[in-house]
Amino acid sequence: MLFAIIFGGLIGYAVGRFPGFLVGAAIGAFLFQRIKQRLIGKIQNLQAGFIESMFAVMGALCKADGVVSRDEIQMAETMFARFRLNESQKAMARDAFNRGKSPDFDLDAELNQFLQSTGRQPAFLQMFLQVQVSAVAADGVVHPAEHEMLVRIARGLGLPESQVDQLEAMLRGAHAGQAGGSPNYSTGQQLEDAYKVLGVSPSVSDTELKRAYRKLMSENHPDKLAGRGMPESMREMAEERTREISHAYDVIKEARKTAS
Repeated sequence: MLFAIIFGGLIGYAVGRFPGFLVGAAIGAFLFQRIKQRLIGKIQNLQAGFIESMFAVMGALCKADGVVSRDEIQMAETMFARFRLNESQKAMARDAFNRGKSPDFDLDAELNQFLQSTGRQPAFLQMFLQVQVSAVAADGVVHPAEHEMLVRIARGLGLPESQVDQLEAMLRGAHAGQAGGSPNYSTGQQLEDAYKVLGVSPSVSDTELKRAYRKLMSENHPDKLAGRGMPESMREMAEERTREISHAYDVIKEARKTAS
């Protein structure tokens, strides 16, 4: 704001000396506040649209197998707490979830609306898909009907099917790392999933591997996403994503070190 006041004042001074400086400074301050208000409003609208579309699509996804179970409804409620939604946001999320469950819900139209509101930013789209994968697989398992719906959602967002595989691999890795996680999650499966998380093949060079890792970390940095309008309540999930990316990179590096 200080810059806007000084800049406006200098322009005013060039035109009308000291009186012009005062008028210019006042105009600069006024314009700064208007721009600031518009920017805040834009971010708030983006965040509201993110939450509404997120829960609407979640409702449709939970009904992918033909019925919405009590556990899936509880999962949605858990998401309210995880994303630290206030009461008005919770009400909006519930309405959106119920709208997504309705027989006449237009999934493609909802996804298109989300694309428009987010400016098709890749990291936002990936975060949206990550929420949907996490929602249907709290137990670490994605069922066939749910996977098919996730692929449809990915395509609707303009993302490749490999993004679904990447997120499911990330989910398996996170679930296996928890106490009492998947006992059948072998070292070979862990390494295979690590490559999927980074989106590279096992044949890539160490240089290419590092490049892919750094690119993903940069794209998914929580501060960068927050600056683009990601709701602060979703920072935890963004941080989880970067941790899983980092963990996958470590798994691959260790495997290559052992094999050499």
